[in-house]
Amino acid sequence: MCLITYAYKAHPKYKFILAANRDEFYARPTAVAHWWEDHPEILGGRDLEAKGTWMAIHKNGRFAAVTNFRDIQNIKSDAQSRGDLPVNFLLSKERPTTYSRDVFSSGDKYNGFNLITLDQELAHVSNYDKQVNMIDPGVYGLSNALLDTPWPKVEKSKREFNTLIKQPFKLEQLIEMMQDTETAPDDQLPETGLDYDREKAVSAMCIKTPDYGTCCSTALTIDYEGNVSFMEKSYAVGNRKEDAVSFNFKVD
Repeated sequence: MCLITYAYKAHPKYKFILAANRDEFYARPTAVAHWWEDHPEILGGRDLEAKGTWMAIHKNGRFAAVTNFRDIQNIKSDAQSRGDLPVNFLLSKERPTTYSRDVFSSGDKYNGFNLITLDQELAHVSNYDKQVNMIDPGVYGLSNALLDTPWPKVEKSKREFNTLIKQPFKLEQLIEMMQDTETAPDDQLPETGLDYDREKAVSAMCIKTPDYGTCCSTALTIDYEGNVSFMEKSYAVGNRKEDAVSFNFKVD
């Protein structure tokens, strides 16, 4: 998962609203969002290589999502899968702040990550930050740097998201918003260790390259009554097929 825009307790109807893109190498095997066979209380997509997830929600309303922190020069070949971080939270009973502190203390086991976890509170933690962040009500953006780092696509997604949720909206509109393929101007490109062509390509909200890019977009709402709506759209990239799934349930 490489771009997440979300609102927390910043809407009169919804406690949590999210729009997100998952960027990945097209060849990496992935299952679209579904209720998992081995953990039927968890809904989300699944990385079939490491068996983790980039984003999922539990029937009890607990939610977690992870993004990579881009640090090309310091990738560890023996690191644990970052996709375990959301799964372990969903299967635990720890509060987001407690779980985030545990993750922070063992953060060197993983390559760079950002993790957001939600139940009755919302927390953010990264192994490239010096603290666990309790999230106050508001609108936030997260990509492959720290929370609210003002990369052009983060700022753009927040602006469009904020405009959209100030009026009646549908999950389909959040998905459509995330399909923006415009790249950032050269003078606004971040410097993350990639060559120019790659840096330019990944500066778009929705990334398209021959071997890597946005594989799916997800929209999620949780209202104050515990009603959850979840939609995922997969794209026909590489050998993947276009697909769309949606789920509605009430938190147990």
